[in-house]
Amino acid sequence: MSDDEDGYVHTPGEDSHGVKPTDRDREFGLRGWILVGWLFVSLIVVPGMLLYIPEAGNFTKSLGLGYRDAFLVLPLIPALGLGVLGVWATTRP
Repeated sequence: MSDDEDGYVHTPGEDSHGVKPTDRDREFGLRGWILVGWLFVSLIVVPGMLLYIPEAGNFTKSLGLGYRDAFLVLPLIPALGLGVLGVWATTRP
């Protein structure tokens, strides 16, 4: 494209968003550790709890959950939390 034509030309190396993140913005920090902790809960603790649903039948019934409902709801709660925390951990104030 020549200079006299009107139109957008992307120049590689130019920052199209204006501000580059600093090294401080790229640190793991507290947000990262909270996300790692929730991953541990979601991938280790909750599946371990699923193993004990048959023994905890009275407790799940007191919450209004049947056997099948408990298998659906218990993984759903950490999954929703993981989605929310994932967005929170990657956004910067």
